[in-house]
Amino acid sequence: MKKLFSSVSLLAVGLLSLCLTSCCDNKPAEPIKKDVAFQMYSVRELIGDPGKYAENHESTLKALADMGYTAIEAANYGDGKLYGVEPEQFKADIEAAGMEVLSSHVGHNLNDEELQSGEFPEALKWWEQCIDCHKRAGMKYIVNPGVNYPRTLAEADVICNYLNKIGEMANAAGMKFGYHNHSHEFGRVEDKVWYDYMVEHTDADKVFFEMDVYWAVRGQVSPVNYFKKYPGRFTLLHIKDDRELGQSGMVGFDAIFNNFDVAGTKYPVVELEGCNAPTILEGMKASIDYLLNADFVKPSYNN
Repeated sequence: MKKLFSSVSLLAVGLLSLCLTSCCDNKPAEPIKKDVAFQMYSVRELIGDPGKYAENHESTLKALADMGYTAIEAANYGDGKLYGVEPEQFKADIEAAGMEVLSSHVGHNLNDEELQSGEFPEALKWWEQCIDCHKRAGMKYIVNPGVNYPRTLAEADVICNYLNKIGEMANAAGMKFGYHNHSHEFGRVEDKVWYDYMVEHTDADKVFFEMDVYWAVRGQVSPVNYFKKYPGRFTLLHIKDDRELGQSGMVGFDAIFNNFDVAGTKYPVVELEGCNAPTILEGMKASIDYLLNADFVKPSYNN
């Protein structure tokens, strides 16, 4: 009887210990963390111009950082400033919110005379100030969100040369230069697809491509097919849907993320041009929640 009592006592002690351990381990789950940037154009109604930025940037940036966004892509450059503030101040504002300054959309088109002559010294002079500003802001990437649509392959060659020259200047300043598409680039110039021609006639060490996967789908092409056709050229990607991410079913995000290594992608950048949610911040929250909870999205690609 004594032996049986001892066995029961030991069993009870073991169960109590297991219970206490389980209770102690029942802590709130750590929030999921993944490297996801957002394009500031998404929240333009809140911070889209210098006036709105001055008034709302602290609360807006903090809200987005709290959602889980880790970096920004800017969309308001002018006269050596970002959102109306000096680049050093802009960097400080982003970092104060707990995020990283990653990239910026900025462009300067060639005029007809430059397109015809193939000479563009004034345009490159404009880029000197632009690149200096972004270097001071701590940017890693500068992305041109659109160029002239060439009427001939001769104009296409001038534009590709122009992009290469900008890329040289960005490289010299310690940054990378890229091009962001919409849907029209998948049309033709003479007998060539303009997007393909641009990729093939720019140097990989000078120009990368930030494919906007939504606009690619709208242009009736497959992002993954392009990753495989031009591996390693897509350093950044715009992750976009018709509204909040994952709601339309028109973009195959699982296949896209599963091919990041082929694409050469270092960072996904979320952009919303509208949302079904009552507010844009709610739409941004739904979009990052979709990525944070998706098994096919890795914590980081910047290795």
